Amino acid sequence: MKTVGIIAEYNPFHNGHTYHIKKAKELTGADFCVVVMSGDFVQRGTPALMDKYLRASCALANGADLVLELPVCYAVSSAEYFAGGAVALLDELNVIDSLCFGSECGDVDVLSRFAKELLAETPCFKRELNHRLRLGSSYPQARNAALETAAPHLTPYIDVLSTPNNILGIEYCKAVFARESRIALSTIKRAGASYHDNSLESSLCSAQAIRESLRHSEYPQSVARQVPASANEIAKQSYLKSYPIFADDISLLVHYSLLSGESSGFTDYPDIDKELSDRICNLLPKYHDFESFCELLKTKNRTYVRISRSLMHILLTIRKEDFALYQKEGPVFYARMLGFRESAAPLLSAIKEKSHIPLLAKLADAEKQLAPTALSMLKKDIYASHIYQSIVRHKFPETDPFPDICEQKRPIIKM
Repeated sequence: MKTVGIIAEYNPFHNGHTYHIKKAKELTGADFCVVVMSGDFVQRGTPALMDKYLRASCALANGADLVLELPVCYAVSSAEYFAGGAVALLDELNVIDSLCFGSECGDVDVLSRFAKELLAETPCFKRELNHRLRLGSSYPQARNAALETAAPHLTPYIDVLSTPNNILGIEYCKAVFARESRIALSTIKRAGASYHDNSLESSLCSAQAIRESLRHSEYPQSVARQVPASANEIAKQSYLKSYPIFADDISLLVHYSLLSGESSGFTDYPDIDKELSDRICNLLPKYHDFESFCELLKTKNRTYVRISRSLMHILLTIRKEDFALYQKEGPVFYARMLGFRESAAPLLSAIKEKSHIPLLAKLADAEKQLAPTALSMLKKDIYASHIYQSIVRHKFPETDPFPDICEQKRPIIKM
């Protein structure tokens, strides 16, 4: 039995994701596909367009066999920790043979060479990186310059570092190498529109294009064409009942969190130093909504996404001390199921037999299976889900309770 792992957000699920799952199985000869997916909050530091169970259902209906939730502390982190947490989860299952990710370059050897160089952190690289940072360069700019100095053999490929899927792919490689994992690496060249393309003209558009289209109009036929029929049916049933959710839908909650913590500052949250904490406090009287406040806080050295993630850490009460403890004792402690195919019974049996971490099917079982630090991480996931559910209920008052509240069964696709 061969199993391929995929790390994803599916925000939302579309034709490109179906293509990825199909090609991943073909390329690796896998019998099963395990997806580690962000929960209700995603790496850009925003709530997901639709809840995690809907997105998991779409994936299961289109080739995934098991969908697991990436703990929220990693889901809303930088590429390094997002990748590190997800790879660790797959590795701890002890049944994953390969990891297949999408990239713009489509060359796993090139991405691996960058990963090994960044992992090595030679004195020359660190010296040049720190020098560039002191001069005011952003981290990506400083990193690229340091690599050109410390690893001139990679200069012909330096453009690899200019696109988001390549960067994330390098972090996946780094995480696998750092763990000395037996998981084999493979990549599929991104097809269709680019990551930031807002056009729906391509047969394989970006997730961002779908989100933007839903933001500005009702569920259009052009969106339906970009989504597999089964996923489209699932999505249409919940449209304007539990989604779409956008960044500004959390505006009031974030504002309240910032007002509540203003007196003590925010330096105990990841990625927030005293300078940013003071900036948040000083500009708080100008707060209007989430997105405009991120724009207001943005500087030459702090990108919009980095700011939005920082604010998300505050909203979700993810502190530096929590993160440090998880890294020290983990980095992951459980695999929480969001859904599975009925035909994946052999895969589930193999995981239960071989996994180094428990497979959580019910929250009620967690107290018996998890140590205190693991329970702390799980409670962050549950809290994040409750925050998300409150956003949904406020926007769509007729919404029924979600699985986390009423312990409904997670999606099971009978195939």
